Amino acid sequence: MQKFKNYINGEFTESKSGKSFKSIDPSSEKEFAEISLAEEYEVNSAVEAAHNAFYGEWSKILPSKRANYLRAIGDQLKEKAELLGTIETKDTGKLFKETKFQANYIAEYYYYYAGLVDKIEGSTLPIDKEDMHVFTTRVPVGVVAAIIPWNSQMFLTAVKLAPALAMGNTIIIKASEIAPTPLLEFAKIIDKVGIPKGVVNIITGFADTCSKLLTSHPKINKIAFTGGVHTAKHIVRNSAENLSQISLELGGKSPVVVFPDADLEKVIPGAARACFFLQGQNCMAGTRLFVHKDIYEPVLAGVKEMAEAFTIGHGLIPTNDFGPLISATQKERVMEYIQIGKDEGADLVSGGESVGDRGYFVQPTIFSNVKGDMRIAREEIFGPVLCAESFDDSDLETIANKANNTSYGLSGSVWTQDISVAHKMAMLIDSGQVSINCHAAVDPAIPFGGNKQSGWGREFGKEGLEPYLKTKATTVIF
Repeated sequence: MQKFKNYINGEFTESKSGKSFKSIDPSSEKEFAEISLAEEYEVNSAVEAAHNAFYGEWSKILPSKRANYLRAIGDQLKEKAELLGTIETKDTGKLFKETKFQANYIAEYYYYYAGLVDKIEGSTLPIDKEDMHVFTTRVPVGVVAAIIPWNSQMFLTAVKLAPALAMGNTIIIKASEIAPTPLLEFAKIIDKVGIPKGVVNIITGFADTCSKLLTSHPKINKIAFTGGVHTAKHIVRNSAENLSQISLELGGKSPVVVFPDADLEKVIPGAARACFFLQGQNCMAGTRLFVHKDIYEPVLAGVKEMAEAFTIGHGLIPTNDFGPLISATQKERVMEYIQIGKDEGADLVSGGESVGDRGYFVQPTIFSNVKGDMRIAREEIFGPVLCAESFDDSDLETIANKANNTSYGLSGSVWTQDISVAHKMAMLIDSGQVSINCHAAVDPAIPFGGNKQSGWGREFGKEGLEPYLKTKATTVIF
């Protein structure tokens, strides 16, 4: 069994209490790794290390040097992609072809923000006072606490760590207690590239003994969180005492809207991937499918055919293309929602059953004739459950109202060959991101974040730098 330690102040450390916990391979239900447990001592040590580094050596390092560190991280990710992918697949159940690709691809995010290090400028202000010169500079916020979920942890770390370091901040990354080993392995990359001690710290533990202490710590200046709405509300309350700045990337219930002129050869695989990527365990998942009545049946049939053709099994087997859910708890939650869908009167088109005697596998599941007030249509399931309904309206605002009938607003997609319809619907859908003839497009330069209960603020792109900067005004009297 592999053993992993927390990374604090440039050292891999055992828990002072001697406590540890086990991580489970969700495909086999076997214990995969033993992890040192971070509690109060480790949290305080990590924050102190980050605080001292911010006001010490790190504050004196030139932007070009920070850029070099970021590029070095990117280079190491490419070199270690297979190792990181293997560990992440064992710990999360994600397909190896996805985890390996992602570890390699996220190097581009570190390269992107390395390129922005010396592009941040202040301004000179034309004030109404004589003999006075006023200018602004952009400065780092300070010590950052980044709370990372299990499902896309390398990716979601990159979009916090890269801009934070680029702008001169220090950081404590709290890996999810569910499947934390990829980030603890990633700490070895941080160590290898030689970033000064205390600048990057990576720990993991449970809510009350780790996350709560970290997000309420008086020396934390900024909290960046990705996860669920319920946890986000706790973080907001925890931060209130210190008035820490907060950015939140939360859940979604994203609409996929298909018009009658859409190219079905693109729509069908696109809609299937939108919902079933990572077994639906991603915040951008297109779990609400709205299809014009004229093409509703062929689209539904096509998605059903693709879903039933998935080969379900362990992510390390190359021929498999559909893995397990992350835990027994999540499997139980998804199965409960499938039963809720049946009880609410939705038609089960495909799936709906667990798979095998070992592992947390659930079939990709499709419901049709779903109504907007059903729980399966309104609540984030975080599993492979697609809710489909038809529409016959020609009024785009009416269609958009259906798509917007949710407390979330993270992502969405529109499928049509009519450029006017595409742009109008993109404007009307209330979400932080809308894709046309694809779903959930990502790139280092594309801003990402949610509206409503999908979050506060934006990550990625130049906008992704803003949470890690403050504006300072300087006045000079001649």
